[in-house]
Amino acid sequence: MIKTEEQLKELVKQKYTEIAFQDKETNQSSCCGAGGCSTEVYNIMSEDYSALEGYNADADLGLGCGLPTHFAKIKTGDVVIDLGSGAGNDAFVARAEAGETGKVIGIDFTPAMVNKARENAEKLGFNNVEFRLGDIENMPVSANTADVILSNCVLNLVPDKRAVINEIFRVLKPGGHFSISDIVLVGDLPAPLLQDAEMYAGCIAGAIQKSVYLNLISAAGFIEITLQKEKAVIIPDDILKNYLDDKEIGEFRKGSTGIFSLTVYAEKPVEASACGPGCCC
Repeated sequence: MIKTEEQLKELVKQKYTEIAFQDKETNQSSCCGAGGCSTEVYNIMSEDYSALEGYNADADLGLGCGLPTHFAKIKTGDVVIDLGSGAGNDAFVARAEAGETGKVIGIDFTPAMVNKARENAEKLGFNNVEFRLGDIENMPVSANTADVILSNCVLNLVPDKRAVINEIFRVLKPGGHFSISDIVLVGDLPAPLLQDAEMYAGCIAGAIQKSVYLNLISAAGFIEITLQKEKAVIIPDDILKNYLDDKEIGEFRKGSTGIFSLTVYAEKPVEASACGPGCCC
């Protein structure tokens, strides 16, 4: 069983390096691209981007669990930061909304993903989209930089979610806001699921309780916290059978445990400094 934060990060980095070289179809038939874990051909969580302006098929690896750019209220000229930017999918959609006068910065800690995103940006001829290699728990960005921060199915993979949320507060301009899609839990997952490294890289086991997630956002100093979208995520039986017997699957299905994809919006107060209540200046 993987225990330390550094081991978890290394696992995610290894899996997402593999994903960077897989095609979208392979990723969509898996758990957030983590591996071919289901014989059913479908994507457990992601949404269809293809109708959105700025969509680029080469940048879409089928890894998301929402459409945060659709809800992010990006305006022309905004500085937008995409956390866990992957091959650039959300960043390019954000660029279409921010326009030529805006700027989009993608941050990812997997070198293969950053390289892939940069190649995509060069092919598209975008000079106001850049991709930085870095850890979103300690972003390579100055305080009070972004008008908007977005992220798609990434915070659930990060061991220290409090640190990321505090970093979001630091990097946003006063009056700025975020829109983040993520996976959360209601009730406790069966222990075998939580103990499996592959499920961690596949998004589910890295998720935390919905109430804890929202409390971390509030504790960091954010206001106007709003659930923009929420939907249940169903784990098919052929995945659950890797971890639970038939009786346990039946109990799991009848229990109060829920796995949800949600999109959360929140604002940094206009009068706020770089640090909120939850971080140390």
